[in-house]
Amino acid sequence: MPTSSFLNPPRRTHLPWPNLLAALGCMIYINAPAQTASAGTHDSAASAAATNSAPTYLRDIQPIFMGNCSSCHNQQSRFVYDWLDYKTAYADRWEIKRRIWDSWKGSYYKEAMPIANSPESLALTDEQRLVIKNWVDSGAVRGVAPPPGGPKTEAERIEQGHRLFASICAACHQPTGQGRPNVFPPLAGSDFLNADKNRAIKIVIHGRQGEVVVNGLKFNSSMPGFPLNDDSIANVLTYVYNSFGNSRLQVTPDEVKILRTQPPDATGPSTLPPAKSQFE
Repeated sequence: MPTSSFLNPPRRTHLPWPNLLAALGCMIYINAPAQTASAGTHDSAASAAATNSAPTYLRDIQPIFMGNCSSCHNQQSRFVYDWLDYKTAYADRWEIKRRIWDSWKGSYYKEAMPIANSPESLALTDEQRLVIKNWVDSGAVRGVAPPPGGPKTEAERIEQGHRLFASICAACHQPTGQGRPNVFPPLAGSDFLNADKNRAIKIVIHGRQGEVVVNGLKFNSSMPGFPLNDDSIANVLTYVYNSFGNSRLQVTPDEVKILRTQPPDATGPSTLPPAKSQFE
């Protein structure tokens, strides 16, 4: 063996394994809580989504019924069930699913509801039909009504009223407020509406049946009372009064609250003369 090799043996490269493993351990330790937190957030979101995907009557179903079914299924109805009442809708839940979903899909022999090609049927979307089906399949839970919000500006109240009008009132009174000739009276430039704000509030609370003269034309149909809270009634009427060429009146929740304790007005022909309104 050469002397140089003996005196200078080859050096071996020592990898710092302990240090490297320690560093990797730190990285894993640092990242693990973040990954766990991320997974936890994902699971929470999934859980929340699963919870929210189960429709409830007060939050999801009653608004659909008010907007699309209330012209027949209301508290004044004599021959059909009042689906605006939870107990009644719950008892009839399987027939509701069959008529709204199964018949519409062709797997149930009775006629679909709403009747095909009716304004209510055309207004009922595929998504709304599916929500009703899922509500029945998931147990037809009553749920809790969305809490009323705090004080709002006039613009915010009108915007909320607009959304309510579009989902509940427009099926009969039309998005333009013009109503349906010989069936539902107009709200646009309505002498009947602008003549008496308190009467309008009580009609939304209690409903109305019988003949009414609006802008010189006679209408004889039924409007159900809607299970809306004081804020919602105030907002939707404020929207109507501030739209369609009406008198720009404001309706407050306190006014609705007071009139809710009073009996409905007597029904029958309107005493207003068949004259043109200044708001037409």
